Amino acid sequence: MFLLRAAEGPRWMAVFLLLAALCCLFSPVVMVKHENFKTCEQSGFCKRNRQFADDAASSSWVSPYALDPASITFKDGQLAATVLKTLKEGEEKVRLPLIVTFLESGVARVTLDEEKRQKGDIILRGDSKARKERYNEASNWAIVGGLDAATGAALSAEAEAGYTKVFYGDGGKHQALIRHHPFSIEFQRDGETQIKFNDKGLLNLEHWRQKVEKVEKVKVEEKKEGEEEKKEGEEENKEQEPQGEDESTWWDEAFGGNTDTKPRGPEAIALDITFPGYEHVYGIPEHATGLSLKTTRGGDGAYSEPYRLYNADVFEYELDSPMTLYGAIPLMQAHRKGSTVGVFWMNAAETWVDIVKTKSITNPFSLGLLGKTDTETHWISESGIMDVFVFLGPTPQDITRQYGELTGFTALPQSFAIAYHQCRWNYVTDEDVKDVDRKFDKFKIPYDVIWLDIEYTQEKKYFTWDPLTFVNPTKMNEHLDKRDRKLVAIIDPHIKNTNDYPVIDQMKSKGLAVKNKDGNDYEGWCWPGSSMWIDAFNPAAITWWKTLFKYDSFKGTASNTFIWNDMNEPSVFNGPETTMPKDNLHHGNWEHRDVHNVNGMTFHNATYEALLERKKGEIRRPFALTRSFYSGSQRVGAMWTGDNLAEWSHLHASIPMVLNQGISGFPFAGADVGGFFGNPSKELLTRWYQAGIYYPFFRGHAHIDTRRREPYIAGAPYTEIITQALRLRYQLLPAWYTAFHEASTTGAPIVRPNFYIHPEDENGFAIDDQLYIGSTGLLAKPVTQEGADSVSVYIADDQPYFDYFDYTLYQGAGHHTVAAPLEKIPLLMQGGHIIPRRDRPRRSSGLMKYDPFTLVVVLDKDGNASGTLYVDDGATFDYQKGAYIHRRFGFDGKRSALTSIGLGTKGTKTDAYLKAMAKVRVEKIIVVNAPSAWEGKTEVVVSEEGAKESARRKKVAFEYFAKDGKKAAWAVVRDPKVGVGKGWKIDFS
Repeated sequence: MFLLRAAEGPRWMAVFLLLAALCCLFSPVVMVKHENFKTCEQSGFCKRNRQFADDAASSSWVSPYALDPASITFKDGQLAATVLKTLKEGEEKVRLPLIVTFLESGVARVTLDEEKRQKGDIILRGDSKARKERYNEASNWAIVGGLDAATGAALSAEAEAGYTKVFYGDGGKHQALIRHHPFSIEFQRDGETQIKFNDKGLLNLEHWRQKVEKVEKVKVEEKKEGEEEKKEGEEENKEQEPQGEDESTWWDEAFGGNTDTKPRGPEAIALDITFPGYEHVYGIPEHATGLSLKTTRGGDGAYSEPYRLYNADVFEYELDSPMTLYGAIPLMQAHRKGSTVGVFWMNAAETWVDIVKTKSITNPFSLGLLGKTDTETHWISESGIMDVFVFLGPTPQDITRQYGELTGFTALPQSFAIAYHQCRWNYVTDEDVKDVDRKFDKFKIPYDVIWLDIEYTQEKKYFTWDPLTFVNPTKMNEHLDKRDRKLVAIIDPHIKNTNDYPVIDQMKSKGLAVKNKDGNDYEGWCWPGSSMWIDAFNPAAITWWKTLFKYDSFKGTASNTFIWNDMNEPSVFNGPETTMPKDNLHHGNWEHRDVHNVNGMTFHNATYEALLERKKGEIRRPFALTRSFYSGSQRVGAMWTGDNLAEWSHLHASIPMVLNQGISGFPFAGADVGGFFGNPSKELLTRWYQAGIYYPFFRGHAHIDTRRREPYIAGAPYTEIITQALRLRYQLLPAWYTAFHEASTTGAPIVRPNFYIHPEDENGFAIDDQLYIGSTGLLAKPVTQEGADSVSVYIADDQPYFDYFDYTLYQGAGHHTVAAPLEKIPLLMQGGHIIPRRDRPRRSSGLMKYDPFTLVVVLDKDGNASGTLYVDDGATFDYQKGAYIHRRFGFDGKRSALTSIGLGTKGTKTDAYLKAMAKVRVEKIIVVNAPSAWEGKTEVVVSEEGAKESARRKKVAFEYFAKDGKKAAWAVVRDPKVGVGKGWKIDFS
């Protein structure tokens, strides 16, 4: 967010208001201020390690790291050893404890620490209160399971000179080949190397050394011309120029008027990780770039900067850039035909990742392909231990599942959270909120949630309401609740530092704020002006934070009020790179540099816990949106891509950004529909809504200086077209909710790129402008170009695909032109799937709770189809006790029969839930690509479990529609009267 503040005085105010009005007439240009953010050259540790890589490129380079074979021990699936770093001749070698753990899941974990720091055997500069160890607690925040060591892992019985080999994984099909000198590791699957550590010799752990003030005494022997004569023997002190390594940023580093003191000195950790034979790598969000990551060492179409992971408030970020954004997930996947592998670099400090792709020639005489492409990556973090997880796949599904087992699966949200959210900065009064709500009803536009940005507070003091504009928030919430709608209010981590504000008084008195390097409460500048930041690393701070959300504390909120955490990178307006100084101190005296990327998640976690405990006995699934995130944030809420622009290019970029979040374990993602900054044209707004219905998190949002753009304002025909898009989202909510359930149990993305669905299709590995919704077979290609009236949809297989609306057939691998006039949403259905939906239009999702279902059965080329449906109460945690319906539907082409089979397991609340849902039925079945043999049929036979004898086999009306040109034949069974929670069978033969 960005706000111009008017100068005081009536004349200046008049000028300001005039300028503000004029600004509203124009869309802003890209205004990212590059000078506010470091390049690698300006980041000391990144510059040093890039230079280290350049030095290592020489043919004579030998890595100074070697594993001491005499130190190796192996027990209970864990190998421990010592890696020795050789320094200059005559100097003691640096001892680096190595642990390689082989997990039951088939994942390997490699950690490397520094013995001196580990033991606290170092001296901090000055009077620093910082910890002496390398930061080793990122796993406390990121990891929640999957760490059981593999009892079947074993050292190879065959000793190999200079190597240690470990067999692990299912049936020992994985191998870790550990080279002693120079130290490196190859990870193999079925005897083929998939991932290499330190193959290029770029491992570089900057060991502790004490700062030595190098001063040289220089005797003045002769007077230079123009100098004043000095007395004989007069001496001057002259600081010696550093020799060898560049020490200029070892101890202090200045940027943007701030000096970062480094009491532990240089402590970066870097490693090269190579993916041999893999041309495409994905992941490491968040960046405004394509799904398949580019190289970063210059050249045509490449970046010259590494991808940066350093959570920051980047104002009006630019596209096609490796520049850092709001969140960091250091998970990278490499993909080739038939194989997906990955690494998770668990480090919470500032991190840079270089990517280089090299082609190796395997047969110089070949007239076809000359070789394979290797992707070489170089990971560089400022501090902390090296802690890397290795995933050997071999499928994309294996990677997302194993990563999810470690960091947690996506939280299953309340059902309202996956419907449409209406937001802007700001709805100005409680009456304004109610008026917007009424107008959505007046125009019959569905929505579920309305949001409040910072202006609802009294003078930017969180947990308060402005008494002049939000006079009766309780009545406002009651108004929304009658329509089964929700309110989301923003709460940020900066607390206004002012008098007569109990929240800041309590935070100070309890010592719960982040500290500066001297151990005093850190004071910075944010929306309220002078502010302090809650230290959510402190358990006592979390305990206190939870009390603030209780209904009798945060008066005016109710059970339909939920929370938005913004600015939690943290954003500090007067801080270096718009964030906190790195030498600030958090709970346990860890420096901010150690924990920066996980900071936003700790605050998000605290808010989630607070929402769980608002009222004793009232437990609902929380909804908490975050802007800043790290691995594990998916466990507690949703994210969005931050402050985008109302431009076609930003609409286009949102698709790969959301897809990348999904394959990186945080699929509950979206982008501000319409663009946050600027005023979209009516065409752009309409197309953005048509794309936004495919974001897992679907919210319209806008800057305070933009014109109002609620869907009903656009006018004909745009309002009607946007409304139809919103109704499509609501119609398909059963499919979306089922996809969310799958994500919450398997880690699978909610929206999926082509390579995830078709991992064998090499032509589709870089495609990132279309997506599949869960396991439904729904393939969407949003229109992201101005004036377009068609799109080119890529089909990867030979299955038939059908237009969702009129069943037009598209078949054959390759690109297909699909008509897309403004009123048309390009959406295809892949043959072989059964799609659940609810067809009755409602004004909010809560009102659909007991509506009947429609099943769309899309037959594949062999006449078969299958699909699932998951339903629960959409609000509580009762599903964990069996209160849900989970069915698998299958159509068998040979038997010409559709069946419903239960997938759930019974719990203590199963019977009560099934009783509550007993009257919810399947009211319609549509079969697309219906066999011609059905033509002339007028009825089908329906059998249902538990039905009375007379109704156990009943005949139901059936209608067949023949093929019409390119439009497939289809058939419909109207109201078979089968319960959605029961087993049943429909015979079409």
